[in-house]
Amino acid sequence: MPTTTPHIVLVTGPSGAGRTTAIRALEDMGYEAIDNIPLSLLPRLLRGERPDRPLALGVDTRNRDFSTHALIEAIDGIGGWADAPMQLLYLDARPDILLRRFSETRRRHPLAPAESPEVGIDRELDLLGPIRARADILIDSSELSPNELRAELDLWFAPQGGTAQLAVSVQSFSYKRGLPRGVDMVFDCRFLRNPYWEERLRRLDGRAPEVAGFIAQDPRAAPFQQQLQSMVTMLLPAYEDEGKAYLSIALGCTGGQHRSVAMAETLAHALAEADWQVSTRHRELECRTGAAGPIGASEAHDQDKGS
Repeated sequence: MPTTTPHIVLVTGPSGAGRTTAIRALEDMGYEAIDNIPLSLLPRLLRGERPDRPLALGVDTRNRDFSTHALIEAIDGIGGWADAPMQLLYLDARPDILLRRFSETRRRHPLAPAESPEVGIDRELDLLGPIRARADILIDSSELSPNELRAELDLWFAPQGGTAQLAVSVQSFSYKRGLPRGVDMVFDCRFLRNPYWEERLRRLDGRAPEVAGFIAQDPRAAPFQQQLQSMVTMLLPAYEDEGKAYLSIALGCTGGQHRSVAMAETLAHALAEADWQVSTRHRELECRTGAAGPIGASEAHDQDKGS
């Protein structure tokens, strides 16, 4: 079991963002999964006999009695209906990604069966906006394959054997492409020496020893690392005491290739050495190479200036 006390995961999000994949993944982890449950049946279900395993409940806009107000009422009411902790898992994706997925599958959007998918996507995102704001866990699947989405869900929900430990996600990103969604802490690394301006380092990334060494020569790098690690390691037990299941930390630089990657790797390694459950993700590198390893000169693509 994921925890010693059964709990409820309410799964929702726009059509095409991965909700069905999430429900199936939770079912594989031992959750009792019920998809597309009418909201009017939730009180009856949760006031019944307490289940001996956790519940994963899928709700989306196709439910016959769905409304934003009704779902918010259901979220607020679950605590009174069931003597078990509840988490709202929201699967999200950018509108252009949702449109591409509908185009690839040639499916009609459930909220616009006789219109273009763009119309349905806009309607659904508008309906779900207040729900997204209530999410306990928000996963943006825009750049995730089904297997990567399952791996992300494993991080938050897979059995840990006894009391679940706080899961920490450390990721790097490019400010050019905007902040990652759903992160708890964001740190800017753009003040550090930029390896992009060194020709021999330009096509490498922050996982390469040469790049990490170059950044370490900046006199501000070591104090920044020490202060960051000190603050994070001080805060993690406090978040865990508050019952937080996960914490997402993002480090950014201009291109998401050098400085933020190196700093994220250093932080993740330090937290792992301190026995925290840590996962690492480099958003921009995954888009380019699948994050198989440091980008070498023979496999790199031309990068925008100022990474």
